[in-house]
Amino acid sequence: MSDAGDRAVSVIGFIGSVFSPWYRWAGRRDPANHCCMNVATYGPGGRFTMTDRGRAALRQTEDTLTIGPSSMHWNGRQLVITVDEIGAPPKVSRVQGTITVTPEAITDVEVALTPDGAHLWRPFGPTARIEVDLSQGHKWQGHGYFDANFGTRALEADFAYWTWGRFPLRDGAACFYDATRHDGTHLSLGLHVDHAGAARVIEPPPMTRLPRTPWVLRRETRCDAGFKPRQVMAMLDAPFYSRSMVETRINGEVSLGVHEALDLARFAKPWLKPMLACRVPRRPGWTFKD
Repeated sequence: MSDAGDRAVSVIGFIGSVFSPWYRWAGRRDPANHCCMNVATYGPGGRFTMTDRGRAALRQTEDTLTIGPSSMHWNGRQLVITVDEIGAPPKVSRVQGTITVTPEAITDVEVALTPDGAHLWRPFGPTARIEVDLSQGHKWQGHGYFDANFGTRALEADFAYWTWGRFPLRDGAACFYDATRHDGTHLSLGLHVDHAGAARVIEPPPMTRLPRTPWVLRRETRCDAGFKPRQVMAMLDAPFYSRSMVETRINGEVSLGVHEALDLARFAKPWLKPMLACRVPRRPGWTFKD
């Protein structure tokens, strides 16, 4: 998020593009054949890109992930993301440039989201600075976040619904992960990470409702009792997924952070996949020029 609070960006490198209808229709048998660099910018000139690419577009080394024309490179101190993607309809145009994420520290935290460890979350850098230099006027600096998820089963196979939030604080950042699993159990995690990367589990504030999205998606977030959280910016609004900039209060401190809500029971509906295909084109072929 920008320091001014008027722009934001999200980048997800997928190997096994979990939200791609093409991956689902292929039976999720070959993750490398459904890779993607999902780049979305928010605020004036915002664009959404999510191209499902084949294994010919994927290259990996210990410190670099390349998917077609875009890449992520860890230089030992920063994650440098080079972007060259095409926006999805109705705003079909190139999204090009560089994003640099500089974590204040790297954590060693790994969280199992299911008891058997089939889904893992790694919040590598919950406190970071970000510098954005992209097309459509997205040239700004702000505070950022760097994490990863790993899984051996489809998300909708194990989860019905979840919310996630990351909120910067004076002494670091707080992350909240709440999930309802299909087996009837729940995950309710509060994690605080200070500026040196030291992490500790915290008691989450009460769960508080947020207004439903235009797709009538249920939303809730962690918030001190007596404070009313509010959406400051709508970012991504899909039938099954919401990402937004939300103001809440945590242990007496008001914070503006990023919040996500994901209805995986709705995502599992077959009628949704053709809708997604209109926003997620499939490009199986690729040739590197070197």
